[in-house]
Amino acid sequence: MEILDEFDIKIIKELEKDGRMPYSSIATTLKISNTMVHQRINRLLEHEIITGIKPLINEKKIGYDWGTFTGLTLNKDQDSNRIIEALKKIPEVTECYYITGSYTLYIKMIAKDHEHMRKLLYDKIDNIPGIAKTDSMIELGCAFKRNISL
Repeated sequence: MEILDEFDIKIIKELEKDGRMPYSSIATTLKISNTMVHQRINRLLEHEIITGIKPLINEKKIGYDWGTFTGLTLNKDQDSNRIIEALKKIPEVTECYYITGSYTLYIKMIAKDHEHMRKLLYDKIDNIPGIAKTDSMIELGCAFKRNISL
């Protein structure tokens, strides 16, 4: 699937309003069959156009008041796959990106407080073999986060 048609876009927009919306409600709203909605959503998932229908957790509401964006400088860029696997084992690392520029990887971490963040940085991240340096910026809140407009 290379191009989304008008029904794919409409289905995605309905799911963005409420990911728990029953497929039958989407079908009724769009005046299409329930089967068509099921088939379209399965195809969108299969082709990874949508990567799942899951809750978005408000981290601050569950006690994670600190966030950082941290650039990682590696001793050798070819170690990135091994380092990514080590980062995946740290639940507080919620995102990891390959980037260009001064760093090889860029991660987002969340922590309950400054002491928790210090332990994450010094005891976990800095102890991953192959990480030469970290450079963190404290996140003060998300102004907005959204999907690309269809």
